[in-house]
Amino acid sequence: MSVYSNFSDEELTVLLKRGDQPAFTEIYNRYWAEMYFHTFRMLKEEESSKDVVQDVFSTLWLKSSSLNERTKLSGHLYISVRNKVLNLIAQHKVRNDYLSSVAAFVSQTTTESTLYDEREILDIVEAEIRNLPARMQEIFNLSRKDNLSHKEIAEKLGISDQTVKKQVQNALKIIKGKVPVVESGLFALFLLR
Repeated sequence: MSVYSNFSDEELTVLLKRGDQPAFTEIYNRYWAEMYFHTFRMLKEEESSKDVVQDVFSTLWLKSSSLNERTKLSGHLYISVRNKVLNLIAQHKVRNDYLSSVAAFVSQTTTESTLYDEREILDIVEAEIRNLPARMQEIFNLSRKDNLSHKEIAEKLGISDQTVKKQVQNALKIIKGKVPVVESGLFALFLLR
């Protein structure tokens, strides 16, 4: 039994703020299951719930130095989980709305895009995204599929905002050259948001 298991949340928070790894481990062990079940009640999806909880604890560790020592730890974790879940739900709604607008645009076009149905176009774009260099693909997916800002991606990957911007621009150039319906404007609707 670790000596840390006898510490209060307040004591663990002070140690965590100083970068104490065993204090973080104790917090993780103490709250992981509780946060998971709280998340699962909202999402009803095992993998998504695990991802949200993992993200909350990763953020807690990465931003521990800015944590207020008087913050109630359990309250902080509950609020973090709630915010991550709300963001996830909003991102799914944006993605679904976005795909609906693509479908509507494809069904209205009668020019060059009539040679391709919506699924074919999406398949071509997805294939080209998979052909991007690994790091560029990761950045592009974080931008376009996860709806993260350049700043959020830069923080997540430990690179500059400019690097993220350049990688997204390069990915768009590569994909644009491969998608057959660029002239119809579908490419702009699909990727240049």
